[in-house]
Amino acid sequence: MTVQTKKKYGTIAFSIFFILTLLCCFWPSVHPENSEPFDTGTMAWMLSASGLVLLMTPGLSFFYGGMVSPKNIISTMLQSFIALGVVSILWYVVGFSLAFGDSIGGFIGNPMSFAFFNNVGTAAHPAIGTSIPFILFAAFQLKFAIITPALITGSFAERVRFWGYLIFVCLFALVIYAPLAHWTWHPEGFLFKWGVLDFAGGTVVHISAGFALAGAMVLAGAKHT
Repeated sequence: MTVQTKKKYGTIAFSIFFILTLLCCFWPSVHPENSEPFDTGTMAWMLSASGLVLLMTPGLSFFYGGMVSPKNIISTMLQSFIALGVVSILWYVVGFSLAFGDSIGGFIGNPMSFAFFNNVGTAAHPAIGTSIPFILFAAFQLKFAIITPALITGSFAERVRFWGYLIFVCLFALVIYAPLAHWTWHPEGFLFKWGVLDFAGGTVVHISAGFALAGAMVLAGAKHT
């Protein structure tokens, strides 16, 4: 890939996410406000848990960075850090709706339910995260959406180009992670109705991150350039 091609792809990607960021800032969304007090202990724990899960992603970048050759340390670490920004934008725009929006047949959420965090505010949701502000629930779930594709980077470290990885993260977050989260964690998800319990992400996070094996098999023997 030539320098000019890299710059072209970089400009396109930056433009797309810049436009999405502007839409996130100015989209006319409604954010319902809470009128009743929440349990302070529950909120404190959820805020702490969200922060701890958030720290897992930069921690993962240092972990994977220490396992590759010196020339690829920065690029490997960047793969984890870029997931923080990319997945956050996608989650705000449509990812949260696909995972926790009004269920469509128990397989996927309505992408317009909470598009651009519309109807996501300090008020609790009547069926999802009923004891905490809905915005806090969305933020907590975002941290797992970020760490999951970052976990997979270890399978193709030093063997995938940055732009290929960027496309992979976008597709994975919307096509694989969001539907699996809906199946398992949404009250109308078909796995949830079957009685599947997933308290620590073993189903949604680790099973989906198990696609890392497929990535390692496909890229076996490939060299990073």
